[in-house]
Amino acid sequence: MSNKERAIELINRIPENKFFYIIPFLEGAAIPEIEEIKPDEWDLKMIEEAKKENDGDTISFEELLKKEGLTYADLQGQI
Repeated sequence: MSNKERAIELINRIPENKFFYIIPFLEGAAIPEIEEIKPDEWDLKMIEEAKKENDGDTISFEELLKKEGLTYADLQGQI
């Protein structure tokens, strides 16, 4: 059985009320793949600048708020 046949078999078993969750996933998977283009000089320059600015370290959202002297309450109504 092919992957497509298996997927169709599974889809046929999904209750109608659960398609709400499945349709967006299928729509996303149905988008044709975009052709990958090699980066040009500008792209390569931007990549190098980003590498210099980003050392790969991450912090949690809570740590960022603390670092910036903010709280969740400060963010309410800002969006």
